[in-house]
Amino acid sequence: MEAHSKFLLGLGAILLLGLATDFLGRRTPLPRVTLMLIFGVLIGKEAFNLLPTLFIDHFELIAEMTLIMIGFLLGGKLNIDTLKRSKQQILWISIGATVATAVIVCLGLILIGVPAEIAILLGCIATATAPAATVDVVTELGYKGPFADLLLSIVALDDAWGLIIFSFGLATVAAISGVHNATSFMLGVGIEIGGAIIVGLLIGLPGAYLTGRIRSGQPMLTEALGLVFVCGGIAIWLEVSFLIASMVMGATIANLARHHEYPFHAIEGIEWSFLIIFFTVAGASLDLSALKTIGLIGFIYIICRIIGKIVGATLGAYISNASAVTRRWMGIALLPQAGVAIGMALVASSQFPQYQQALLSVIISTTILFEIIGPIFSRFALKQVRSHNKQITNKNKF
Repeated sequence: MEAHSKFLLGLGAILLLGLATDFLGRRTPLPRVTLMLIFGVLIGKEAFNLLPTLFIDHFELIAEMTLIMIGFLLGGKLNIDTLKRSKQQILWISIGATVATAVIVCLGLILIGVPAEIAILLGCIATATAPAATVDVVTELGYKGPFADLLLSIVALDDAWGLIIFSFGLATVAAISGVHNATSFMLGVGIEIGGAIIVGLLIGLPGAYLTGRIRSGQPMLTEALGLVFVCGGIAIWLEVSFLIASMVMGATIANLARHHEYPFHAIEGIEWSFLIIFFTVAGASLDLSALKTIGLIGFIYIICRIIGKIVGATLGAYISNASAVTRRWMGIALLPQAGVAIGMALVASSQFPQYQQALLSVIISTTILFEIIGPIFSRFALKQVRSHNKQITNKNKF
């Protein structure tokens, strides 16, 4: 009974204090994502150790549930209207930011003497972003416009491009290291992405037709959650990307469910509660001692990743004839990084145990840093875009 009491007290306290971070986030330069992570650190093992271990023990499940919903909402942004308006920008900026980051991080590390195998793996891992943090920053600001839609659409594709580049990196390092099954890495990522797309379509196609029939024109929250969790559960069971599967399902429903007045926005009503728990427990799970191991390699990794995202997004924006404000601020908005990078590092470490210490020490420490400061950059970029657009609007009035 005591464990149940602690769990319920902890859950209630997290949700209520999450409201406080929302209040502070609107009145300070720090976004609420960063504030929640800091709050999690304070109540976690690194500080006052107030959070029941039950939350830490089930953090993976909390993260999966939250990211499945995030994937569904991001998929909803990939509707036909958005793609018609800016498909070239979405494609070129997402590819540019991903490829440039991998190349610049890899070359930067090689220049300071890091072995090519480790530099390649770290460069590929650097491509990963943080969809949950990006979505929350956009939601917190309440900013709606072409830039925000473009940002969310690009973030929706980042994981797919990141997985593809990561698979190429694994195959390249396998070839350099003399491992003969290099093609198995490529086959594995093909199965993971392809299988996720199939799962998303198989659930999204009937879901698009059946949802919203109980109450005409209004898809119900129960239906949305049912589809989201079934999709995520099947994807995890089949060991394919649950994030990509939920995005494909969301995109399918958003584009085919024409009898809806709006495609599953009901789920946004509870998304914030999951995000509060997710980011708070994530903060409590952080091992800040990892920051001590960052060293020169970690410092170069951080600088090169920032440069890579900015240069790549800017180049992609130029190629696709995006607006000046997009060219200037999109790369900065793409800086958050979270657990996907650590997942990639764990996969690489299992395949190449000889590089495990170097990979995990750099990725864990830098991910902690980007997890905290990344949303600050994203929020700054969005505020600059909003301010620019307001100035344009005011000039047009006169």
